[in-house]
Amino acid sequence: MSDTHEIVYVVSDSVGETAEMVVKAAASQFIHSNIKIRRIPYVEDTGTVEEVILQAKENGGLIAFTLVVPEVREYLIKEAEKANIPMCDILSPMMNLLQTKCSGTPRNEPGLMHTLDEDYFRKVEAIEFAVKYDDGRDPRGVLRADVVLVGVSRTSKTPLSQYLAHKRLKVANIPLVPEVEPPEELYTISKEKVIGLSISPEKLNSIRTERLKSLGLKAEAIYANFNRIKEELEYSTKIMEKIGCQVIDVSNKAVEETANLIHHMIQKNNEKKL
Repeated sequence: MSDTHEIVYVVSDSVGETAEMVVKAAASQFIHSNIKIRRIPYVEDTGTVEEVILQAKENGGLIAFTLVVPEVREYLIKEAEKANIPMCDILSPMMNLLQTKCSGTPRNEPGLMHTLDEDYFRKVEAIEFAVKYDDGRDPRGVLRADVVLVGVSRTSKTPLSQYLAHKRLKVANIPLVPEVEPPEELYTISKEKVIGLSISPEKLNSIRTERLKSLGLKAEAIYANFNRIKEELEYSTKIMEKIGCQVIDVSNKAVEETANLIHHMIQKNNEKKL
């Protein structure tokens, strides 16, 4: 292998990962090449472009770029041509091709793909949070959550937690059972973060009875006993009143409807803080 090497200056008005990956993929096709990549991210002005042009000229380098801001892109192309520096515009050909089929014009905003990545990771993090702090497994989740759902068993706390996680909200849920004292953390956080879920005794009895049948158990079990259900609901109402939280009656609501209501409540509370 030769000791000499080629330098490719990767210029981007965002992170520059896209251009670097393309250069590396192309370079991998040349077995005996010795290509060095120098990434110059977040290029927003022509001054930085001038510096890159000077370096590339001195070192006999190449320039690969993903610049979406027209003024900066056009300036680099003009200056590179004047200095006889080989260059490759990685994004524009694809954008021009897409524009023949897509309505409207390109947004020309740097970093949009990176923004989407961050949004995706926030969603994944929220989903993992909902799993970790489901059903009161760890009361420490109450302190870190965006939303805390409280209610008796079978009020859709778990599916609601997952649905809201897809809206990038970190949700913990706590079951309310007369024999178990709720975690102290519930009374230390802002009551705006806590959402109580109520349900009619008749609806809960129906849900629990069907649940027992699906498990092959007798419908007469204490879990679906009407007096026991009333006791649980009275206890949960007392706890919700003590917290002072907002309460949603889920008796005749689909999970999606309840989740949208909660999301709206949280957004409204956040707007008040601004």
